[in-house]
Amino acid sequence: MQVPIIWLVILAVLLIIEIATLGLTTIWFAGGALVAFLVSLVGGPLWLQITLFIVVSFILLVFTRPAAARLLNKKVEKTNVESLPGQKAVVLQEINNIQGTGQVRMNGLEWTARSQNGKIIPKDAIVNVVTVEGVKLIVEEEN
Repeated sequence: MQVPIIWLVILAVLLIIEIATLGLTTIWFAGGALVAFLVSLVGGPLWLQITLFIVVSFILLVFTRPAAARLLNKKVEKTNVESLPGQKAVVLQEINNIQGTGQVRMNGLEWTARSQNGKIIPKDAIVNVVTVEGVKLIVEEEN
């Protein structure tokens, strides 16, 4: 079997795996196989083909995967706890970190809350959720 055909078979197998998984797992190596295939067509030595396969695959993996992953995950909506930071809540019970008290209502649910900066936040105040720590909302009073 000639070397260009081997690279073509490797390329086809990698593309089939990528199509089957849709997880950006082998596309980078398919790019390396394509470059090695092209070099083999023009008569490049086997060591150069293998080197280019490895180098191009690595470069594609390192430099394009993060950007591609960001673009593909852009449409993923935040759910559950991930969606809470940045939302507003109403204080149901005064938030006092020293006394360990504080409760807020957000989206119809009651949450234990603590002040981000330790400041006491009165009942009925509107707060912004900064983060979630376990089952507690860390909040700051809205200005």
